[in-house]
Amino acid sequence: MAEKFRISRDTPAPFITLVAKDRLPAFQTDAIKTITCNAIDEARRSHGFLLFAYVIMPDHTHLLTDQPDKPSNLLRYIKGTVAHRIIEYLKDKNYHASLEKLRHEEWKRNHRYSLWQQEKNVFSVISEAVFMQKVNYINQNPVRAGLVERAIDYRWSSARYWQRCEAEDEPLRVDIDRIEWRRGA
Repeated sequence: MAEKFRISRDTPAPFITLVAKDRLPAFQTDAIKTITCNAIDEARRSHGFLLFAYVIMPDHTHLLTDQPDKPSNLLRYIKGTVAHRIIEYLKDKNYHASLEKLRHEEWKRNHRYSLWQQEKNVFSVISEAVFMQKVNYINQNPVRAGLVERAIDYRWSSARYWQRCEAEDEPLRVDIDRIEWRRGA
C-alpha cells in the first residue's frame, strides 16, 4: 500500500454502492452488521485497499475506497467476502427462512444463494470536492433514512471518524489519516 493517497484522475477513489438482493433488509441486525464490517476489513487486509468512508444500511452499503486494482476486482473481493461470511452465518444459525430469500437458480461453481443485486454501481471520484460530497452523503445516509437524528449516533458508519470523535470499539476502522490533501488539512 502507498504511504499516502492523493485523490486525482490518476488515483481515483471508487464510491461503491452494494445493494442487497431485491432490496431485502439483509443488514438489519447488529450481528449481521458486525459480520459485514469484519468481512470488509478482511477483504481490505487481504487485498490491500484503503477505506475512507462507509455506512451499513438495512438494505445496502456505501463504501469510499482507494483503487489498488481494477474496480471489478475490488467489487469481487468485497462482495465475495461479505456474502460468503453472511451466508455461512445464516447456515450455521439455521436461518432457513433468510437463506430461502437469498436462493436463486444454481449458478456456476454451485452457488445457491446470492446476497447482492447484480449491478455494478461504482463511481470514480477524482476531485477532493466530490470526495467530500460522497463522504457527507455516506455519513448522512442514516439521518436521511430516519434511523438517527445525528450522523455520529449511528454506530455502523464512519461519521465519528470524520467528526474526530470515534469510539474505542468502532466496528470498522477508516483510513482518513492516509489521505494527502492538496490544500493541507
